[in-house]
Amino acid sequence: MIDGRAIVDTSTVIGENVAIGPWTLIGPGVELGDNVQIASHVVLKGPTKIAAGVKIFQFATVGEDTPAFAFTGEETHLEIGENTIIREGVTIHRGMAKGGSGRTIIGKHCLLMAYVHVGHDCVVGDHVVMANNASLAGHVEVGDHANFGGYSGIPQFRRIGTGTHIGGMSLVLKDVPAYMTVSGNPAIAVGLNMEGMKRRGFAKETRQAVREAHRIVYRRGLVVADAIAALQELRAEHREVDLFAQSIESSQWGIIRGRGTAHD
Repeated sequence: MIDGRAIVDTSTVIGENVAIGPWTLIGPGVELGDNVQIASHVVLKGPTKIAAGVKIFQFATVGEDTPAFAFTGEETHLEIGENTIIREGVTIHRGMAKGGSGRTIIGKHCLLMAYVHVGHDCVVGDHVVMANNASLAGHVEVGDHANFGGYSGIPQFRRIGTGTHIGGMSLVLKDVPAYMTVSGNPAIAVGLNMEGMKRRGFAKETRQAVREAHRIVYRRGLVVADAIAALQELRAEHREVDLFAQSIESSQWGIIRGRGTAHD
């Protein structure tokens, strides 16, 4: 199932039932799991490991070097998890050693729509959806089930929590706690991603607990340390509240607040 017009390096490790389309270029150091499908006109460079069931559409460039000035050509890596879909024109860069982990990671069951960009040393969780032209700069961490609207942009080193929703055309300048919805340029907190929680089957009791945690952090006018202290009982009873609290505690850039608020 490898088209004769494709160029595939002899070092490529190819699993069972792999399809590679015409005019695709696969360089050294690439490993393709079972049932991987690669369309025409794809550029795929290594060291890159692509797990089973991944689909890569035409004109995507996956595993290219980062253009970061600190990159000096050292060996770096990219990993893409099972059943992730990479649509047309997506660009994903490997990591870099200086100032980075040397590894970019995309999780399982993700959907990267047309012209999405994922920069060097990003770590993207499972079941993440990025709509057209959404972009992650280097060193961004994204939790599971995060959702990015089209043309949204995340600068370097920011953290996007589990179950978050980033509105389309938003510029996210601070960290986004788990389960939050943010929107705007610059983005502000507009509430919880309740629809996302419902779609994932969160119990009503769980949603109410996360809502109460949100009120404590965002509605009481507390500084972060006091808000975290006030969450102790809730986070002990609900794993989701604990994840919400952890995403705030681990923030390096401060968390996104509502318009006109700044409680650090």
